Amino acid sequence: MADGRGQSQHPDLTDAVQALERRVARLEAQLALATASPTAEAPIATAAPMGEATELSERDFEFEVGQNWLASVGILVLASGVGFTLLLPFPGVPSWLPSAAGGLIAVALAALAARWHQTFALVAGYFRGAAMALCYCAVLRLFFFGAEHALSLQTAAGEALLIAVAAANVAGAVYRRSAWLMAIALVTGFVTLVAIGAPWTVMGGLALLLTAGAWAVVSYEWPWLQLLLIPAGYVTFLLWLVNRPWQGRAVALQSRPVAGAVALLLYALINAAASYRRRTPDGEDAATILSALLNCGIGYGTFLLATSTAPAGLFGSAHAAAAAVFLGIGLAFWQSETSRVSTFLYAMTGYLALSVALARLVSAPNLFIWLSGESLLVVATALWFRSKMIVLGNFFIYVAIVLAYVLVAQRETGISIGLGIVALLTARILGWQAQRLELKTEMMRNAYLISAFVVFPYALYHLVPRAWVPVSWVAMAVAYYGMNLVVRSPKYRWMGHFTLLLTALYTIVVGIFQLAPAYRIASFLVLGTVLLVVSLIFTMVRARRREASAAPPKSPVGVSPV
Repeated sequence: MADGRGQSQHPDLTDAVQALERRVARLEAQLALATASPTAEAPIATAAPMGEATELSERDFEFEVGQNWLASVGILVLASGVGFTLLLPFPGVPSWLPSAAGGLIAVALAALAARWHQTFALVAGYFRGAAMALCYCAVLRLFFFGAEHALSLQTAAGEALLIAVAAANVAGAVYRRSAWLMAIALVTGFVTLVAIGAPWTVMGGLALLLTAGAWAVVSYEWPWLQLLLIPAGYVTFLLWLVNRPWQGRAVALQSRPVAGAVALLLYALINAAASYRRRTPDGEDAATILSALLNCGIGYGTFLLATSTAPAGLFGSAHAAAAAVFLGIGLAFWQSETSRVSTFLYAMTGYLALSVALARLVSAPNLFIWLSGESLLVVATALWFRSKMIVLGNFFIYVAIVLAYVLVAQRETGISIGLGIVALLTARILGWQAQRLELKTEMMRNAYLISAFVVFPYALYHLVPRAWVPVSWVAMAVAYYGMNLVVRSPKYRWMGHFTLLLTALYTIVVGIFQLAPAYRIASFLVLGTVLLVVSLIFTMVRARRREASAAPPKSPVGVSPV
């Protein structure tokens, strides 16, 4: 039987075990190894003191730098060193020997990656990528860089070997499901196409590589891979297009405009499909927007260069087809996810292609009639897509058209009248469909009205004789007042007011010195009469409104006011 003293000397075994568990739990929490949840009997410390936590975070960062960063940089430096070594000519050495040495190093790295794939998974992945790159460089060394070449790419066997290595890289990247390896594999494929340089091999191979890359982007959700895939693919085509200017070849465009145009439009569709088919189309992320920007910018720029040597008819047809393709892509994005930015980029690229086609097919100044009509078409597209961005972009395009016409036209033929009518129609459409566009302000509508206010006086100044300029401007002001009565918009009244003031300024400053006495008197009389009539009309309207507001409200029938 134990007494009190015995209990103090021999504590309960359960209490001792619980105390030991608490000490172990605190140690595990401090070392960030414990993941168990606390219990009532054995409370576990869930956080280390602030000083210890800071020390642990610094230690983790040091491990991150020492284990991951240094490993990746070291493998990159090692692979680069071996790769640069393979570029040396090594005179007097058998042409196959450097490639064999590079291949052995690649095999050794691949063996280390296989051995360490569990214990050092991150380093093993870097080794695998380095092995893939060095293996390709070793095979490429058989055809280039040496004093003598072991093989020739002018043979079917040489082309087949290089294509087989690039295809094996792509297959290995797909097997490993690694975006890092897929990026390396695609680059080796692009280099292979540039090295071979045969037209159909380049065009067909690019379509296959871009399709494989787009499939990987969609299947494995690697959207950022497109930021490599899109520019690398177009640059590959561009290097072939300019005749691969190395080894003594001069820069010269390859004259295959039809095949090149078809291939480039196919590449644009493949690149767009990768973003269109992504698994989470809830919103446009940065990768989707940048992919659309690269696809439109680099893609259409390359297309423009590839078709620049085509005859006018073929050039116009090609760019009309490009307009249809890019507008179709924008429409697909809008219908699928109500896209804003991608739809804007693809739609505006399509209209740029259409403008380029018109510029090649139609000569100035008639070109500006077609371009102003296209401006109305762009506004219609903006209404369809509910895009304020397209409206804004179209306004800058319209201003550029007007300025270009002013600079190019040697004499006024009435086209500026059409430009002014386009501005008025656009403003009217925007006012009519303001709710559809969800425009919160009247800024864009006012901008088009201001454009019309400037364009019409310019047109009449050049079209009518100088003596009749004030009269024509007065007639234009009266037309604005008439439009106000039709559409019930005070904006047209203000345009009429400012047109009359502009006419008065012109008559006083210019008319006194340049007009003949008879025309000068007629201008003053017409302008003064119109100003007085307008003033009287507004006085009468204001008086009626005051009388209506001052009159007592009418009582309901049968009820007399108290």
